[in-house]
Amino acid sequence: MLETSTIKPETAVLVGIVNQTQNSQKSQEYLDELEFLAETLGITCVKRFTQQLDTPDTTTFVRKGKIEEIQEYMASKEIDTVIFDDELSPRHVRNIGKEFENKQVFDRSTLILEIFKHRAQTSQASTQVELARYQYLLPRLTNMWTHLSRQRGGVGQRGAGEKEIETDRRIVRDRITLLKERLKKIEKQDETRRKQRHKVVRVSLVGYTNVGKSTLMRILTGSDVFAENKLFATVDSTVRKVFWEGIPFLLSDTVGFIRKLPTMLIESFKSTLKEIVEADVLIHVVDISHPAFEEHIKVVQETLKELGAADKPTLLVFNKIDAYTNDVQVGQNYLVCPPTLEELKESYLGVDKKHTVFVSAAKQENLEELKDKLIELIASRHFQIYPNYVRPNHYAEAKDYNKEDYGIIEDNQEEE
Repeated sequence: MLETSTIKPETAVLVGIVNQTQNSQKSQEYLDELEFLAETLGITCVKRFTQQLDTPDTTTFVRKGKIEEIQEYMASKEIDTVIFDDELSPRHVRNIGKEFENKQVFDRSTLILEIFKHRAQTSQASTQVELARYQYLLPRLTNMWTHLSRQRGGVGQRGAGEKEIETDRRIVRDRITLLKERLKKIEKQDETRRKQRHKVVRVSLVGYTNVGKSTLMRILTGSDVFAENKLFATVDSTVRKVFWEGIPFLLSDTVGFIRKLPTMLIESFKSTLKEIVEADVLIHVVDISHPAFEEHIKVVQETLKELGAADKPTLLVFNKIDAYTNDVQVGQNYLVCPPTLEELKESYLGVDKKHTVFVSAAKQENLEELKDKLIELIASRHFQIYPNYVRPNHYAEAKDYNKEDYGIIEDNQEEE
């Protein structure tokens, strides 16, 4: 069955497909990412299985022969978890559950949902994740979902003749309704807090997951923001107040994006992602050392477009230049010689030099250039709000303004 309970440290095999839109090399990239997702949850991946298919098999995702090959390997190595790289349909869940009886079966969506569940710290994020998990669960319910509570007896029950699956669906629907109502209340409180920020320029860090946004946030604000070399280290939105060169602004770090992100997760997190929608300036952070960084840029741009935030003033920050290499790579029947870092800077990536910067947050390289370009964008928006604002070297030197009117606070003070 497709599992949604807490994952314990274990070993697993990965399963993916190869087709016209996802060749062998791209399939391995996706499986690399899937393995990283699994490792984030403490799962060790010991083998990968792929099959050439135009489309996933409608019954068991991969064909029967491949299923038997996976079963034989898992039995010989005493592996009890199998992870599929794509989202499994309700039919897949039912049939694969039968094929891998007494084994744990996950797909990419359930791994991401599980990570979010572990990472969520605030009431809002926890509620959003739980809502997404139940929305994902509802169409995939079978009578094998033993982790759900079985409520029997009492007024209004249909008695022993009621099917367990009907009971499960009713329990899940009721839970979804309750979570939506809870989320509405939290969103109202959050909306009130956001309205109080309208006098200050708002800046949001966006990017693919694990590109170094939280590290950059910590450096730029001087605050103790959690950062870790794992996918989705940040799930909750983090906001800090900053004061640079006489200009106050709010800097927020939000959840990173990823390929094949579950749709219901985007929907559930739209209230959290309003930090991005309502931002005046975006800092799009890219891990330039990652072989697929150009695809990551497209994923982020598509997600921003979906959120209605694609046209905001944006500073494109290529991070991890210290880890970038142009070593020759082996492709499918060919060799690839990547450009040097200097060539990349002179390529289309660096065409808009005013709004592009190459840095290393970990090594703190080129951060002054980043700050200079960022403050220009922030100041431009700030003076639209306050045309008569006196820009001091430090607000204590300014004369004709009220600190509270401009939302000015001490450097790097955390938001209340």
